[in-house]
Amino acid sequence: MVDPQSATILLVIPQNRFCDQQLSELKSVFAGVKTLILSKSGNEAVGEMKMKVLPDGILVDWDKRLLPNQKYDAVVVVGGKGAKNSLWNDPILPQILTDHFRAGKVVGALGLSVVSLARAGLLARQGVSAPDNELCIRELEEAEAFVVEEPLTFSDRVVTAGADTSGRVFGEKILELLGLD
Repeated sequence: MVDPQSATILLVIPQNRFCDQQLSELKSVFAGVKTLILSKSGNEAVGEMKMKVLPDGILVDWDKRLLPNQKYDAVVVVGGKGAKNSLWNDPILPQILTDHFRAGKVVGALGLSVVSLARAGLLARQGVSAPDNELCIRELEEAEAFVVEEPLTFSDRVVTAGADTSGRVFGEKILELLGLD
């Protein structure tokens, strides 16, 4: 159970071409919880539908946003067409995801960003939701994940959602796993 007063959720977005709808719905669902948005460069990011967001900082400084030795209660990676170019090969994101998972925190990804969880080694031998994208599915299979025909999956503290899942349903599952629903 997480203290609602001190709960903090990290949202990681692709530098550009993030999914506007997912981000908007997640921000709405997480309205009562402190959230921080980080991207690879920290510069203004533009969504697929031209929504503009100025992140709170850059991904490499993820641990500078809290007091030393603290973790976010959840780390959520937002999807979008830009995930492949700015998040799949990012060297820091897998470390953040693995570090938080090992610390007992909730991690999750939507759409094409599900590959970030696979590259962090968190999806092996698990059923995962993913978009119907050949490259994404190949990446997940190489990571020994099993793609299932479900809009949302979760096991332990890992949540995945395919492209058609709204950020609202995903965000509500994150809050439920944190005990904040």
